[in-house]
Amino acid sequence: MQKKLIIVCLLNFLVAALMGLALRFSFIDSIGINYRYLTHAHSHVAMLGWVYLMLYVFIIHYFIPEKRPVYNRLFWLTQVAVIGMMLSFPFQGYGTISISFSTLHILCSYYFVYLIWKHHKTESIVTTLLLKASLLFMFLSTLGVWCLGPAVGLLGKASAFYQIAIQHFLHFQFNGWFLFAVIAIFFHQLQIKDSLLFRRFFKLLVVSTILTLAMPVQWFVPSSVLLAINAVGVLLQGIAIIYFFKLALIQIKDFNTSSSKILRHCLGFALVCLVIKSILQLVSIIPGFTEDLYLHRNFVIGFIHLLMLGVITGFLLAFILKNDLVTLNKTLTLGIWSFLLGFVLTETILLIQGIKFYFGNGILPNYYVLLFTGSILLPLGISLLLLNLITTHET
Repeated sequence: MQKKLIIVCLLNFLVAALMGLALRFSFIDSIGINYRYLTHAHSHVAMLGWVYLMLYVFIIHYFIPEKRPVYNRLFWLTQVAVIGMMLSFPFQGYGTISISFSTLHILCSYYFVYLIWKHHKTESIVTTLLLKASLLFMFLSTLGVWCLGPAVGLLGKASAFYQIAIQHFLHFQFNGWFLFAVIAIFFHQLQIKDSLLFRRFFKLLVVSTILTLAMPVQWFVPSSVLLAINAVGVLLQGIAIIYFFKLALIQIKDFNTSSSKILRHCLGFALVCLVIKSILQLVSIIPGFTEDLYLHRNFVIGFIHLLMLGVITGFLLAFILKNDLVTLNKTLTLGIWSFLLGFVLTETILLIQGIKFYFGNGILPNYYVLLFTGSILLPLGISLLLLNLITTHET
C-alpha cells in the first residue's frame, strides 16, 4: 500500500475538518466567506476527498492483485478534481468551475467502477457480493446528480424534485457505496465465509438500503405510503445488523486478540456508532417523529456526522491502524483519542441542543462556543495522525 496516497487522503480530511471548524466559528464571528458556499466545499471534500479516495486506496490494496499504472494515474486525476472543488466551492458555490470539477470526479468514479469490476480478484463470494453492491450503489447515487440540472431548469431549486435528487445522491453514497465498501473490507479482513446467514444479511441490507430512501423523499412529498415503506426498510435493516454481529462476533474476538489496544478501541467505536445509527433509525419510525426530525437541523447534522465520522471514518481509521503504517506511540494515541473525543463532545452538544429545540426550551448557554471548542479536537486529532504517519518509516 502506498503510504503517500493515505497521506493525501488525510490531508483532504484535515482540510474538510478545518472548513467545518470555520463553519462553526462563523456563528461566533464573521469569517468573510459565504456560509452556504463553504458548506458545499466542506461536504464535497469530506465525502469525495477523504472517504471516496480512502476507499479507493483500500479497494486497490485488497482486491486488485495486479497494480496497474492506470490506478495510480486515476487516483491523481481524481485528486485534481477534489482540489478543484476545494478551491472553487467556497467562492462560487455551485458555479461553472465547481460543477466542472464535480463532473470530472463523477466521470473518474465511473471509470473506477469499470476497472474494479473488471480487474478485482477475491476467493470469497462474500467480499465479491459486497464490493459489487457498493460499486452499483455508487453508480446509482450519481443519477441524482444528473437530475439536478433538469430539476433547476424545470422547477427551480425550491422544488421537491431538486431536493429529492440531492437526497437520492446522499442516501446511496452514505448508506450504499460507503457502508457496503467498508463492510466488504472489514469482512475480507475477518475472512467471513459464505453461508445462509451471510446471504440473508446481504439481501436484507440491500433491500433495506433501497427502501429507507423513502424517509428523505417523504420530507418533500408527504405520504403515509412512504412512511410505511421506510418503516419496513428500517426494520429489515435492524435484522441485518443483528445478522452482521452474528457473522462477525467470533472473528472480531480473534481480530482483537492480535491487534493493538488503540485499534481495538477504534474498531469498537465504529461498531458502537453502527448500532446507534440503527437504533436512531428505528426510533424515527414513530408516527410524526420523522417530520419533526427534518425540521430540527441539529438532529440532521448529528445523524450525518454519526454515519460519516462515527461509522465510516471509524472503520477507515481502524483499517489504517491495521496495516501497520503508523508507529504505536503517544502521538498516535493522542491523535486518535482527540478525534474520538471531539466527535463525542460535538455529537452530544448537537443532541442536547436538538432536544431543547424539540421541546421549545430555547438555546443552550454558550452553545456555539461549546460546539466550536469541541470541534477543535477533530482537526487536532487528524493532524497528529498525519504527523505520525509521515514520520513513520516504511519497513
